[in-house]
Amino acid sequence: MFGKRLKHAHRYQEIINAFLKNGFGYFIYRLGLSESKAASNLQPDENLNLRSIGERLQTILQSLGPTFIKLGQIASTRRDFVPEEIVRELEKLQDQVTPFPFDKVRKIVEAELGDSLENLFLEFQQKPLATASIGQVHAARLPSQEVVAIKVQRPDILPKVETDLEILDDLARLMEARISWARRYQIRKMIDEFAKSLRAELDYNAEGRNGERIAKKFIHDQGLKIPRIHWEYSTKRILTMDFIQGIKINHYKQLDEEGYDRRIIAERLANSLLQQILIDGFYHGDPHPGNIIILPGNVVTLMDFGMVGRLEDEMKYQFASLVINLKRGSTNGLIKTLSDMGLLTDETNMASLRGDIDELRNKYYDIPLSQISLGGAVNDLFTVANRHHIQIPPEFTMLGKALLTMEAIVEELDPHFSIMKAAEPFGERLFKERYNPKNIARNTWSQFIESAEAIAELPKDIREVTGIIKKGKLRLDINIPELQVFLHKLDQISNRLSFSIILLAFSIIMVGLIIGSAIGGETLLLWKIPVIEIGFVVATLMFLLMLYTIFRSGKM
Repeated sequence: MFGKRLKHAHRYQEIINAFLKNGFGYFIYRLGLSESKAASNLQPDENLNLRSIGERLQTILQSLGPTFIKLGQIASTRRDFVPEEIVRELEKLQDQVTPFPFDKVRKIVEAELGDSLENLFLEFQQKPLATASIGQVHAARLPSQEVVAIKVQRPDILPKVETDLEILDDLARLMEARISWARRYQIRKMIDEFAKSLRAELDYNAEGRNGERIAKKFIHDQGLKIPRIHWEYSTKRILTMDFIQGIKINHYKQLDEEGYDRRIIAERLANSLLQQILIDGFYHGDPHPGNIIILPGNVVTLMDFGMVGRLEDEMKYQFASLVINLKRGSTNGLIKTLSDMGLLTDETNMASLRGDIDELRNKYYDIPLSQISLGGAVNDLFTVANRHHIQIPPEFTMLGKALLTMEAIVEELDPHFSIMKAAEPFGERLFKERYNPKNIARNTWSQFIESAEAIAELPKDIREVTGIIKKGKLRLDINIPELQVFLHKLDQISNRLSFSIILLAFSIIMVGLIIGSAIGGETLLLWKIPVIEIGFVVATLMFLLMLYTIFRSGKM
């Protein structure tokens, strides 16, 4: 860690100064990055509200450049552990950067494509169409006369980003070592996920492939367009695509003046994103207005696929299950889904969690679909999760952000459009596909193969364990809290098992007697007592008693 600090000493000082300047001296001291007397005497200002903290954080991240701006934008999606007041301030982070000179644009393009601009293009506009922290976009004309938009990555941005990512990893280590909530939320793991996402965004080839993957799913949809990539003019640092000229989706007045149908646009945008999320499991992760253009015929165009979300089949089902159980008002269903996702731990206060979910359930139960915000409902769940230190998978947090962003646009386009209602058919289709016999058979076969592989490895595992035992290196560490309660439960289980075995044996005897009497054609009497009839009554009563005890225990 010291090596990183020496290597990046100047950048470290910039970061420390930004925090000190904005009133976070105590935080810097807690991390051990300042030993000055002034810093050590600093205490967290208890009068600062969360909004003020959010405003200061926004200022810090904005001043530190692209990596930290992206970090703040990602953090604004993590409503499962970032308070809402801070989230609202971080959402204001924007790529406020100046364009880099055209001579550098020329140098990068020519180096990447291996020829001069004059030989590569008929025209190349010097003034950028748009500027962002990672790159900027220029219009150009190909020899085929096609007009294209070329995204050019900023010069030397990669080493700067790598420096910042190394520093962030170092800071995350310090935070986990010194701050309890950082350990609880595994901050270093989050930074690692952020680093992977940012590195992927710096690879324009990956962005192009993301767009093509989504485009293939909508190849027959005339209402949605995704710009075509010109791969012969694209590299890791340059992305060339069809030039799209239309109206930004949030220019509502212009849409009205030119006769566009806002209801159709809202429906197409919502359906396309729901299809990507619930059916395809691969979706546009940043559907903000700047990335959506409307073309004549109410055609929705999606652009910029640097940030995408992924949901595996099981995650799609879990997400749908959370939403459906919330709508149905099923506290048990919500808790079961959270448990199936492996999010509940031994430290989770189940009574308190159940109380908070009951309160959340009452908010949404029996409310018309048209009045429910899907993104809002998901973020309410995240708020409850945050309260109980439940770590929501990052896949779901990006999903919640995408839904909220899309819903805000749709609400402006058509206030009467219901995302929840639009999501219903996709949810039904998702559940039908999950319980389709073919899919069940495929999943069962996969589980069988996994089990067979585990069984095949069993002899080897047994030999290894046997070797450890022979060497006297096997250790057993059994720690059972509330041992008496556990033994009492175990005693109950053994009693019920014994009772079941007795009932089974008695039933077998009675069946033998009934069959024997039926074959002999005689009524079986023992000391003039109708044994079969009495036995049948006893067996029935024992069976009913067993059912009663099972249902009463609530463990059916």
